[in-house]
Amino acid sequence: MKDLVPEISLEEFRAQVETVTTIAHCPSAITIEKNIPIYDGARVSAGISREWARVIGEGAGVFVVKNAFADKGAIDAASDAFRAIIAHERAAGVAAGDHFAKAGANDRIWNSLQKLCLHDPAVYARYMANPVIDIACRAWLGPGYQIATQVNQVRPGGKAQAPHRDYHLGFMSPEQMADYPDHIHATGPTLILQGGVAHCDMPVESGTTKLLPHSQRFLQGYIAATRPAFREYFEEHHVQLPLEKGDAIFFSPALFHAAGENKTSDVVRMVNLIQTASAFARHMEAIDRTAMCRAVFPHLAALSPEGRHAVIAATADGYPFPTNLDTDPPIGGLAPPTQQDLLAQAVAEAWDAAKLDAALDAQEAKRRP
Repeated sequence: MKDLVPEISLEEFRAQVETVTTIAHCPSAITIEKNIPIYDGARVSAGISREWARVIGEGAGVFVVKNAFADKGAIDAASDAFRAIIAHERAAGVAAGDHFAKAGANDRIWNSLQKLCLHDPAVYARYMANPVIDIACRAWLGPGYQIATQVNQVRPGGKAQAPHRDYHLGFMSPEQMADYPDHIHATGPTLILQGGVAHCDMPVESGTTKLLPHSQRFLQGYIAATRPAFREYFEEHHVQLPLEKGDAIFFSPALFHAAGENKTSDVVRMVNLIQTASAFARHMEAIDRTAMCRAVFPHLAALSPEGRHAVIAATADGYPFPTNLDTDPPIGGLAPPTQQDLLAQAVAEAWDAAKLDAALDAQEAKRRP
């Protein structure tokens, strides 16, 4: 992938993206708006799974389900709970940033799934008792998936995000992305499904998500999404749809997208963002890597740089997620430091064992929910 970085072609990207979504791609859709299939939540059943998988992987890369929540009272009850959580966290001085927008431009609840469940389990049960979400997640990821959610509330005047692709590769710098081979760029998006639930009526002017249908299939798209020419193309060609309370949207993490600017004077846009991970994105064994770091640390300094790098890679956790983004926020980048970063720093700065112990304990504590 690294050799291809200078050669990313905007013309090839345009040839792929400038595609028309037809009803043949999504025969169960009630309509197609701005190249995006629209479905009726009342008609959704498990039989639609194959079609939704084709839409996400081979088609537009995004679809909307109108009235995904038939129980609007569940939405209202969850919204009240989320506002209470926001108020509590604000009073406690918690400042939740945004990976792709200016900090403080909105209200963000990290891990809203757990927080809602513990704040009001009855509301949580009513809210999550939604077969549309389950069918969408199973359509792309199969059984055994795990959901995480984050609430994003954008007040009037809240600015737009920068266009991007999402987790996993989308949370890296272009240099980090380029370290991963082509097949990871191609298969990584099969492990995640992005989505969102509208918690209020949201006209386009309120900043509904800007989307570029059919952009998810472009192999070099993760790096391309960071480049000015591709961002300019996105801003000129993206589409937005209005959403009503209870609507849901699902899309590939590889789709070029960005939250829009809230240009209204009276709409406080609240969306519960859904990020669902495949059961296959996990190890078979549970490993105490912190204990391993402590044990091997005295032996690292004597190794060659190449040997030390190999041992640290085998020993320490090399990925910053999952973590508790309330206490372990990304500082100066899209992700917090990894355990490998910490162990390498300890060797480079000749820490003693006590300093490493304290740093490992602090890092582990920050990551706990």
